Amino acid sequence: MSELKLVDVAKTYGGTVEVLKHIDLDIKTGELIVFVGPSGCGKSTLLRMIAGLESISGGEFFIDGELMNNVPPAQRGIAMVFQSYALYPHMTVRDNMSFALKLAKKSKAEIDAAVNKAAQTLQLTEYLDRLPKALSGGQRQRVAIGRSIVRDPKVYLFDEPLSNLDAALRVATRIEIAQLKESMPNSTMVYVTHDQVEAMTLASRIVVLANKGIAQVGTPLELYERPRNEFVAQFIGSPAMNLMAGEITQTGKTTKVRTENGGGTVTANVPTTEADKGLSVNVGIRPEDMTQTDGKDYAFEGTINISEALGEVTQIYFPNTQADQAPIIAKLPGIHRDVRGDTMRMTAEPGKIHLFHDATSLLYR
Repeated sequence: MSELKLVDVAKTYGGTVEVLKHIDLDIKTGELIVFVGPSGCGKSTLLRMIAGLESISGGEFFIDGELMNNVPPAQRGIAMVFQSYALYPHMTVRDNMSFALKLAKKSKAEIDAAVNKAAQTLQLTEYLDRLPKALSGGQRQRVAIGRSIVRDPKVYLFDEPLSNLDAALRVATRIEIAQLKESMPNSTMVYVTHDQVEAMTLASRIVVLANKGIAQVGTPLELYERPRNEFVAQFIGSPAMNLMAGEITQTGKTTKVRTENGGGTVTANVPTTEADKGLSVNVGIRPEDMTQTDGKDYAFEGTINISEALGEVTQIYFPNTQADQAPIIAKLPGIHRDVRGDTMRMTAEPGKIHLFHDATSLLYR
């Protein structure tokens, strides 16, 4: 068992600088939880609090029901993989992976068995006698992961482990981590990243951190399909979700909204009451859900000022008439040549339209 529980956890520096507050989170055995959020949101700080490398200013942290607030890092049963690998340069791969076991006074037979098993899992067997300088970045990261595996910890912590790798290695190593997790289904992992692709492809659940707390927790598809607020809606997904100001004109099992930016009317599969009529809302549509239409009902009409042909899709950009707002973006399947300067009406299926009645909450009942 390796369940983690954080109850009203907080972190302050100097008693005045508040970094995190009211963190409530249950992590079940076998989950791979990913912390994401903008730079400075506290995701690495929260991971270090779980590891015991940062003190907990308030609240309680449990592992398998045991209070960990004042337990030293070495006694928490946790192994951490750092962004910088943190390998000993003068030691071979074998010695790097076995170092913690030697400190724990394990027998040579136990150490050799654990190292060989981890090396086989991570495809490092042929590199065991090499120094870190003779390895690629991806291989070094695998050694760092292997050093954690041999300890057989209760919980694995990953602090942006792929950020030092180039694009191709990042993809390959991400796949290796996913395969590693499948090979250890009962292992609990907590992973910090700023990369949405890592979060969406690796996570059992994603924890989105913002404004010193948790903005939303859910599976990758829950966050993508049902964001709880505008921050999550725009943080998850690339490019970010389009937001257009509008006003509810018709209520019922479905809702009609007249958009201000482009002047169209759209229907959303969102139930509302008569009291919601006239309410100002933001209409959210993901770029990949926008489609061209010639009909009377549309979300947006504008003139294309930038187009990006990416092969499988073409991203087109419309200037946003709302001051200080990001451009409206649509992702159209296939190649669309010479569309710059064209005027298009864009819409989306009713089930793909999100309504937010303020920045902090989704409009649904």
